[in-house]
Amino acid sequence: MAFARGKYAKAISDRSGMEFPYREMVKEWNGSLVHKSEYESRHPQDEAKHYSVEGHGLRHAKPARTENTVVTILGPNPFETISAGSGILNVFEKSHGRDTSDTVRFRGPIWTSSDSDAYQNPVGFDGITGANLAYSSGYSITVGKRDSSGTITNTDDYYHFTVNTNTATSGGISGGGNNCSAGPATLEA
Repeated sequence: MAFARGKYAKAISDRSGMEFPYREMVKEWNGSLVHKSEYESRHPQDEAKHYSVEGHGLRHAKPARTENTVVTILGPNPFETISAGSGILNVFEKSHGRDTSDTVRFRGPIWTSSDSDAYQNPVGFDGITGANLAYSSGYSITVGKRDSSGTITNTDDYYHFTVNTNTATSGGISGGGNNCSAGPATLEA
């Protein structure tokens, strides 16, 4: 069988479908016959080496650390009574990130003279004793600031709890002193 040759031979491009001189046609890596202006070389990623295993181990790998829970220092006078005769206290802790039913233990400032690892009680106020605020088992909290009518607002910066034995004498009073902290019922070193 004879094939066309010479300057009058024409070919149809597999890419564009246009007619071009046969001498200007080239064959691509995928077998397509295209004009030299349409030619595309094979992408380097098509020839990348493939590994038989999924991942590679690290030589000196270490497991993820588990951080111990620590106390958070509260601002001055972070506790606020709601109303007279109520044992519910609001606590201001900026961006606390706590959830309802979390157990939180409140502590006063750290002793500076006798035992550097011990905490003082918060300062008592409005009929609530500092020892009651520093209840060793902690308190189960509810997220949000509660008012005397029971409405809860500002869940980002406030939470509230009910003290065990004391009730407020006046209500609407802030207290607790400076350098109070909120944290877990037990601290681990």
